[in-house]
Amino acid sequence: MRLQGKTAIVTGGAGGIGRAITRVFVREGANVLFVDIDDERGTALEKELGAATRFLNVDISRRESADQIRDAAVDAFGSVDVLVNNAHASRQALLVDHTQDMFDLSFQTGFYPVVHLMQACYPQLKSAKGSVINFASGSGLDGMPTQTSYAAAKEAIRGVSRVAANEWAADGIRVNVICPFAATEGVLAWQAAFPERAAASVAKVPLQRIGDPETDIAPVAVFLATDDSRYMTGQTLMADGGSIKLR
Repeated sequence: MRLQGKTAIVTGGAGGIGRAITRVFVREGANVLFVDIDDERGTALEKELGAATRFLNVDISRRESADQIRDAAVDAFGSVDVLVNNAHASRQALLVDHTQDMFDLSFQTGFYPVVHLMQACYPQLKSAKGSVINFASGSGLDGMPTQTSYAAAKEAIRGVSRVAANEWAADGIRVNVICPFAATEGVLAWQAAFPERAAASVAKVPLQRIGDPETDIAPVAVFLATDDSRYMTGQTLMADGGSIKLR
């Protein structure tokens, strides 16, 4: 098992990609403190995965939650070796219709929790020579219509990840980003709301399908959490079927 003895924090860990990462990390031997506000799903997943997990229902948009999350992981498992910042909520609207509330939602659930958790977990990550795995999106790279606040927050996450990769390299902490295209609850809702746009997006995927969170995305996070990626930091990995090819 490639993550034996490691402790990971996963935000948004009860659904979609976060749930897939939580399951696969446990399968690979990790202990996982996963965070979500969906009590029903979180409790069910903790019951499914057993003693290797702890579910914490906490609102990550509150600044003090970062310390609470770190302390819960250390209390339960003794360390923080891997930090996976996956959670993000947003609303879709054309740029001219975007409101301050939409920007606040996206940055307060996406960008700021990433920064706050990285700051809170820095001492543990330094001690463990750990790995930070942040999530961005092709929506930001491509400038997808209706995704103004989401795209802006995701690109801000990529920017701060590169800064952290440079500043923390001397501490042995690696910071990388995954941009996924996967059949999460949010993507399925987007498909239902914008079927023509969704069909056009899938048609542009060279591998001709939307990724599966557990078999296509979570293994990339495992790779970034292990020493297999020990010579990689500050990178954006596109787990999107070949849709976007970074240069």
